[in-house]
Amino acid sequence: MYGGAYVTTISQKQNTMALTKRQKVNATKEVKRHDTDTGSPEYQIALFTTRIVKLTAHLKKNKQDFHSRRGLLKMVAKRKKLLDYLARTDEKVYKKIVKKLELRERK
Repeated sequence: MYGGAYVTTISQKQNTMALTKRQKVNATKEVKRHDTDTGSPEYQIALFTTRIVKLTAHLKKNKQDFHSRRGLLKMVAKRKKLLDYLARTDEKVYKKIVKKLELRERK
């Protein structure tokens, strides 16, 4: 019914939205607390920032993609909560990560 080209385009589209392992490593290598760190707020903020940048670029091309827009808004909210938590608990690390990721500092 559908040719092999159709299947290829669908799988390629799915890969463009997700971060590859190399992209994750590049995004988080400077904020990791240790080699196996995946749960620290710094790591999660760096990962969310990379995903937000990538999804923003996608939404500039696909203005009608409201499902992805909802996901973007949820990611931004989650990153904001993590930043607020980090600002409350460790202000020095908060300022470091805000500067590193070039984010606006919350007041």
